[in-house]
Amino acid sequence: MGSSSIGQGWSGAAHKVSEARLPSPIRVIVRDWLCANHVLLAGSDGTVLIDTGYCTRAAQTLALVEEHLRGGRVDLLVNTHCHSDHMGGNAAVQRRHGCRTLVPAREASLIRAWDQEALWLAYADQRAERFDFDGELQAGATYRWGDLDWRMIPAPGHDPGALVFYCEEERVLISGDALWERGFGIVMPEAPGGLDDAQCTLETIAALDIDVVVPGHGQPFTGVEAAIERSLGRIDALREDPVRQARSVLKAILSFTLLDRGALPLAGLPEYFARVALYRDLNARYFRLPPEQFAELLVTALERAGAARREGGQLLAH
Repeated sequence: MGSSSIGQGWSGAAHKVSEARLPSPIRVIVRDWLCANHVLLAGSDGTVLIDTGYCTRAAQTLALVEEHLRGGRVDLLVNTHCHSDHMGGNAAVQRRHGCRTLVPAREASLIRAWDQEALWLAYADQRAERFDFDGELQAGATYRWGDLDWRMIPAPGHDPGALVFYCEEERVLISGDALWERGFGIVMPEAPGGLDDAQCTLETIAALDIDVVVPGHGQPFTGVEAAIERSLGRIDALREDPVRQARSVLKAILSFTLLDRGALPLAGLPEYFARVALYRDLNARYFRLPPEQFAELLVTALERAGAARREGGQLLAH
């Protein structure tokens, strides 16, 4: 792969940036589990921004992106998929930069209707500012961004409409939440396709010639084959135990909310879990516990995972 240090041609920003070796048009701003990573592709036709993080961190997203642009502008905004941690800053970026926006074709109707259940917004008590878009990313199509050709590959599982972006020339995959170094995005129990789709997506990725994966969360990585094997093993384990799958979803969604808000009152958790549809639905299907016992189950699970702690009547993010 004809690559250079990731920082070549870009400003040296003080935020956490990938140290992986990538072609010089590609810049990765590594965020956390609340905000997806941002990928900037600079080319002769302008600058493309991929994914914008969560809405409550939109100001930081703008500051980080603009620090790397050094006075330049975002000309095109695209999303790997339309969950809140990937598209939550879209509206803010549009206002600031006046950029065109493309979303995956299978997500377009959900965004147009602002379907807060299918987008996991009201359904999981998450937020995003509504935004418009100018066109749709078509599966199988190739787009030239950052003077490189990127093929749109369907990546259902975590999100049925998700795409991954593959540059064959440089053997780079921008994977969204379809593949991380040690896992992949949550898959809802009983979702159509579900784990079978996630497995097919991983097998599709395995068939590509890839040197570096730029994931939606975590550092870009090599060792793609090992990452895929780990994820396939996890799929096998979840397939054998639907209750484990449901528990992993609940822990991830609750951890996300804690990262956003910092704390939740312990006394209010039973009512909160009974009110928010995702918790209510999964409890009814897989646990059938009274609200207080269900709340205790989830809090204890987060404590054991080191993701939260109880203090002063609050559940705090670790």
